[in-house]
Amino acid sequence: MSTIRFAIAGSAGRMGRTLIEAVSQAEDARLTAALEHSDSPFIGKDAGELIGAPCGVRITADLEEALGKADCLIDFTRPEGTLAHMEVCRRLGVHMVIGTTGFSTEQKALIEAASRDIPIVFAPNMAVGVNAVFRLLDVAARILDEGYDVEVIEAHHRHKVDAPSGTALRMGEIVAQALGRRLEDCAVYGREGHTGERPATQIGFATVRGGDVVGDHTVLFAGTGERIEITHKSASRMSYALGSLRAARFMQGRSSGLFDMQDVLGLR
Repeated sequence: MSTIRFAIAGSAGRMGRTLIEAVSQAEDARLTAALEHSDSPFIGKDAGELIGAPCGVRITADLEEALGKADCLIDFTRPEGTLAHMEVCRRLGVHMVIGTTGFSTEQKALIEAASRDIPIVFAPNMAVGVNAVFRLLDVAARILDEGYDVEVIEAHHRHKVDAPSGTALRMGEIVAQALGRRLEDCAVYGREGHTGERPATQIGFATVRGGDVVGDHTVLFAGTGERIEITHKSASRMSYALGSLRAARFMQGRSSGLFDMQDVLGLR
């Protein structure tokens, strides 16, 4: 079993700390670099101290030095930062797992272009359970293709900056595709006032932000006399971290390509 050398972006954040913990517990993984922005108070500190287990890896803002020691960068930061990291990974041949959400169409095209040179797993949600739900939604939508209204409800912590979540949007896309629709043509992201009756082809989104909710997602199929709800609730960020390690293992031996967790899990 070969050891994968990992760099973690946003290492002092909530997700970054969870990723450090996951890497430290995996037999085939080793933390070799921990990144933070240059004005972070954690620069120079031992990354392992963030989880109570010093490891000798100092947190740095030096991308070149950090990524030069890594086989794979895991990035759950912000779109602009992720894209800057990606260009250095592309030049150095470092694999990437991108869990960042909120990218524009143009930014997604940049990720696709970079994947011609390095392997990238880019997914709206790295949790294995969520990706199982994605498959279930495709099946459910094809069965419930007439007489059912579709609503996507999601909740996250107060610090999340994009809405709806990338996972919620992906759920909407899967349902729309299964029903032969384009999400951009049928999505509604908020309702207020006198909205009139709900069009049958509409896919609605409701967003909740508050407290420390890690991530809850429900897709509701509401018919006459019955409701079907497919729900996933995250109690810990560890599910995202473990999925990220699985994605990194999937890329071993690959020189390029853009993949998502459906590829990683063999669900295509």
